[in-house]
Amino acid sequence: MATTQKATPITLTLTDKAAAEVRKFMAEEKATPETAGLRVGVLPGGCSGFRYSLSIEDKPADDDIVIESAGVRCFVDGFSAQYLNGVTLDYRSNFQESGFAFDNPNATGGCGCGSSFTV
Repeated sequence: MATTQKATPITLTLTDKAAAEVRKFMAEEKATPETAGLRVGVLPGGCSGFRYSLSIEDKPADDDIVIESAGVRCFVDGFSAQYLNGVTLDYRSNFQESGFAFDNPNATGGCGCGSSFTV
């Protein structure tokens, strides 16, 4: 039986900078670009109620939503999808820090660290 995209289609966007950084991490982990991708998730916790999770995975789970953005395959589980629709993932770098940043239109609040949010 073939694996198909499940659940509600969502919009998840990676900026070109974020996609370039993800490709660097995938190369470092020797992930196969044809099957591997970036898992984007939301987990309970963090100082505002939910926190974001990013990891490189070899292949999607059977029930994942698979989205391609800026040439990168993204894997989103059903629980996370409801909180990630419309999110843009960017990579920002300045003198003090660098890292992935989430622009989430679903968030009603957040914290100073930028890695957790409230809905």
